[in-house]
This record gives sequence, C-alpha cells and structure tokens, in this order.
Amino acid sequence: MAERKKKVCSFCGRGEHDVKLLISGMNGYICDHCVAQAFDILKANHLLDDDGEDKHDFSSWDSVEVPKPHEIKDYLDQYVIGQDEAKRYLSVAVYNHYKRIKQAPTDDGVEIEKSNIIMVGSTGTGKTLLARTIAKLLDVPFTIVDATVFTEAGYVGEDVESILSRLLQVADYNVELAERGIVFIDEVDKIARKSDNPSITRDVSGEGVQQSLLKLLEGSMVNVPPKGGRKHPDQDYVHIDTKNILFICGGAFDGIERKIAQRLNTHVVGYNSVQNVKKIDKKDMMKYILPQDLKSFGLIPEIIGRLPVLTYLNPLDREALRSILVEPKNSIVKQYKKLFEIDGIKLEFEDGVFDFIVDKAMEYKLGARGLRSIVESVMMDAMFDVPSENVKEFTVTLDYAKSQLDKAHLQKLETD
Repeated sequence: MAERKKKVCSFCGRGEHDVKLLISGMNGYICDHCVAQAFDILKANHLLDDDGEDKHDFSSWDSVEVPKPHEIKDYLDQYVIGQDEAKRYLSVAVYNHYKRIKQAPTDDGVEIEKSNIIMVGSTGTGKTLLARTIAKLLDVPFTIVDATVFTEAGYVGEDVESILSRLLQVADYNVELAERGIVFIDEVDKIARKSDNPSITRDVSGEGVQQSLLKLLEGSMVNVPPKGGRKHPDQDYVHIDTKNILFICGGAFDGIERKIAQRLNTHVVGYNSVQNVKKIDKKDMMKYILPQDLKSFGLIPEIIGRLPVLTYLNPLDREALRSILVEPKNSIVKQYKKLFEIDGIKLEFEDGVFDFIVDKAMEYKLGARGLRSIVESVMMDAMFDVPSENVKEFTVTLDYAKSQLDKAHLQKLETD
C-alpha cells in the first residue's frame, strides 16, 4: 500500500503534527507560525494600520475628486517657481483626462481621445518636480519611470511593459485603478534615434524602445508580468488596457536648440522674413519648439503623433533661481534649517549669501540642481562640526560661504 504523502509547511518545513494549523494552498502549505511571522514583518515595515488593515488602500474610483485646472496650478505654484506655461498645460491635461474617464456613456458617437504630453526643458528646470508634485496632489495611481533603463524585448535591460508593472504595484495590484493611472516617463530624449538615417545595425536601446512604447501610448490591451518579465518566467500575466492611462514624457533634449535654429534660419526669404528673424529671442530658443524639431532630434514620427501636447520649460534666470532657493514650501534653505532644527540649532543666512550662491549656479549652468550642490558644499563643515558644539544658533556669513566654496574645489567646474 502506497504511503500517504506527509504534509509539511512550505516555508519552515514543520509537519502537520508539529503545528496547531496548516493552511493548504494550490501548490503547498503554510503553518500558523509562519502566518504570525509574516504578519509581524508587515507591521514592522508599516504596511498595516494598527487595526491590521492595509494602509495602501486607494479610495474607490467613484469618490475620487479631481481638482479644477486653477486649483492644480495653484498647488503647483507652492512648490515650483515659474514655468507657468508648462503648469497650465499639465493642469488642463490632467483635468481633461479624468473628466473624460468619468463621463457617462453617450449615444452621439463622440469619443474623446486622451492627450498624452511631452515636456521639453534643459536640466534642472523642474520637469520631474512638476510630476512628483502632481502625484502628491492626486489620489490616483502615479508612477515615475526612467526611459534610460529600457531596451527592446529580448535584450539585456528592462522591457517597456515593466512601466505598467510599476503602476500595478502602486495601485496595490488593483487592475481597474491601474487602468486610470498616470505614468511619467523621464529622460525620454535618451531613447532618441542616434541619427536621421536608418542604421544598418539594430538600435535596441533607442528606436527599438520607441517602437515598443507605441502600443502603450496609443491604448491597447497589454500583457503585463506583475513582478517584471524575464526574471519570473512562470508567473501569470495581467491584462491591462492602456486606453485610459495618461502618459507624460519629459526630457532635456540637450542640443535641440541647434535644430530649432536651423529650422528658423532656413525660411528666411524676403524682407519680412528678415525682420521676423531679428525678433527671435536667441537666448531662449526652446519657446519656438515644434514637433518637427523632435523628429530632427531622433524621435520617430509615430511616437510624436501619440504625444499631441508639446510644452516647454523656460531656462531658469537669476531671479527664478533665487526664488527657488528660499520661497517654495520645500525650498533648499528651508530643508537645511529643518536639519539643524532637529539638533535644536537655529540656522540663519545673511542675504548676501543667497546672491553669491545664485551667481555661482548661473556660472555652472546646472539649473536648480546646481543650487543644491553649492549649498551642500557651503554647509558641509557646519553640518560636521556644529552638532558636536554647544551652540543654539549658527549664522552663515558671506565670507564663510566663499571660503567653504573655495575649499570644496568647485571652481574646477569653471575650467572644465
């Protein structure tokens, strides 16, 4: 007579006689000890409320209230300085997207299509910050992905479907919620075709990724591996309809100003055209951007057609950089004051220090990110020494800031 197979916990290996309860699953068992341990792990990682309910519970879709465009822009104004044009485009696009989803079905045959967005702006102008700030405001699944990690299916790197895997994770694997989410694809300029001429070799991390993105952007049923593709070949696929997912793309498009300048110069014919060329603001060529410039840069026409809303972010001038340093709710200066406040120290800056930091940031041309690296260099010694000293107040003077910056060797950037 065949011996009955012994039931054991698939996690710890305890037999059914060694535990109080053995719960059976499709392909194994779990004992009461392992269940209790799993519960403790969830609680330790703050994934459960005190009453044991899941924290990451998005509200039901019917109760989601989408703020009006003016309200979205007012909220963005608190965190992002300037960029009014981009804020208006984003506010309208997000509001229209959810208004479109919530509309009741009609028989008039009119179906409103979604309008994906592409934002163009040099580094440090606030593209990613705009996306993160909208994510905080909206009670809908929102994920930010980096386009540089993607390759065409079958090659080393991530498949584009992993974008939807991340959205699914944010939505707690609720497919219905994920299908109404927003995806921000950062660094989209890094997947541009290397030249206008089709290459003999296959461009798997550039044009190949763009072609893979087409079906996601337009709206189709996509098979998504919930934990990422090739690493888990045995898992079941989740079917996600991307028709109602809003895609926002952002990129620095470094060097696209030359493409814009070439286009503007090629149409100079006759006296009126010469007069128009004189009116062109050569310091800010980005404001004249058109879809054909994106094509010249290396985006394929099919992907440009699926990103109908094109907006740009202004390069940050001196006044904007000074505002970014001190004004927003989450400004760099307020962050450092908070750091010192935790140690019971009041941090103060002389006014001249801000102007000095902004002047250096303008020299290095790194946008708002340059501000942080300069402030970090100025504050490094203070952050190291002051917590050990018995002081209640620390003031950063102009002379102190200059000496610290010289000491940090940041002047090397000027000669590179």
